[in-house]
Amino acid sequence: MERLDTGIRAGRLSPAEYDSNFSDLHPRLDRHEALVASDRCYFCYDAPCMTACPTAIDIPLFIRQISTGNPLGAAKTIFDQNILGGMCARVCPTEELCEEACVRNTAEERPVEIGRLQRYATDTAMQADKQFYARANSTGKTIAVIGAGPAGLAAAHRLAVKGHDVVIYDARPKSGGLNEYGIATYKAVDDFAQKEVDYVLSIGGIEVKHGQLLGRDIELADLQAQYDAVFLGIGLAGVNALRVEGENLSGVDDAVDFISALRQTDSKANIAIGRRVVVLGGGMTAIDAAVQAKLLGAEEVTICYRRGKEHMNASTFEQDLATSKGVIIRHWLAPKAIVSKDGKVAGIEVEYTTLTEGRLTTTGETGVIAADQIFKAIGQTFISSGLGTIRLESGRIAVDTEGRTSLDGVWAGGDCVFGGNDLTVSAVANGRDAAESINRMLAAGAQPAIAVA
Repeated sequence: MERLDTGIRAGRLSPAEYDSNFSDLHPRLDRHEALVASDRCYFCYDAPCMTACPTAIDIPLFIRQISTGNPLGAAKTIFDQNILGGMCARVCPTEELCEEACVRNTAEERPVEIGRLQRYATDTAMQADKQFYARANSTGKTIAVIGAGPAGLAAAHRLAVKGHDVVIYDARPKSGGLNEYGIATYKAVDDFAQKEVDYVLSIGGIEVKHGQLLGRDIELADLQAQYDAVFLGIGLAGVNALRVEGENLSGVDDAVDFISALRQTDSKANIAIGRRVVVLGGGMTAIDAAVQAKLLGAEEVTICYRRGKEHMNASTFEQDLATSKGVIIRHWLAPKAIVSKDGKVAGIEVEYTTLTEGRLTTTGETGVIAADQIFKAIGQTFISSGLGTIRLESGRIAVDTEGRTSLDGVWAGGDCVFGGNDLTVSAVANGRDAAESINRMLAAGAQPAIAVA
């Protein structure tokens, strides 16, 4: 990220400022705080919070276990449904899932802090290296998992518990997927993503091979022939193009790459940032990039989104977090061209937008926002290279309710499948459920072909 341009430079802040800015967003509750927070739960018999959880964790039960001084029991309840419950406690949009459904979530009351209570329980277990699962007797079956992200890790763990041997292939040098490379650093401090990977793999029976890209180093047909089943958790590897003049100028970067560089650097002071930064997009990636640009010392950070506040994919909580850090969010603006000076970014020309009969249109009015760095956060795309004849729907892998694809013995889950909501917790649910389906198939001694309707 280092550049000669004086507008984009590293080391804008002191070491103490970097440490403070990138400290834990929601520090772990201590024992007393957890007991107080858990005491607010009504332990509803119909549990709307549990219904709202994509992994169907028994939330009233684990909160009751915390309230009775049994955080390890609470962790077991969580891990039974979500082996990556520690990261999900940190990054799940709980304000739109379990906590939104909480019966205490009214105009007069705030919801039970389900996410922070989940973190308290899972952190307690992981720090004590408490293992709740032992592998079943070996089945002699081997499954290939492509992708060491949330879906792949969840599938691999559940399969290993069943006694199957698993080999994970991942293109990156480290496991974790978006948990390792795509989450804002202040949401998962102290190398938590790697610690969680180590915890998951400690079940045994799982081998991980890094630097293995599907379609380049490994072929799906070869894996089908070599293994008893294959699970695809390959995520979204592509980035949408902006398709405006000046997109290739020095100073225009992908927000995904920026976030990844921050997660992998040994020192935040090594990451260069502009003085005036513009982020294009309205999802979580845009928020994470904008907030971290501000935390790195950018003087002015502006998010430009082509629609209104109510249309942004980022939750209201995340939008409020960004504005609390000094990020400016401007709506109804579409990029028209990147303005350059001496071959580098000097600003961005935007065009005002509006909804006309439900369709987004431009008004013809334009303006220019000064900037020396622009981050593109306009969505990621699925790359189907190496998948052969697998059936796609709307550009992603088509699966049935059990995660089975159109190919014999091949399952898929996570962001790469059609119909998902691109959440870590949903990817975990996909991987877990696909693993159960694979196990049923192997136990039956059959490998039926599934035609996805």
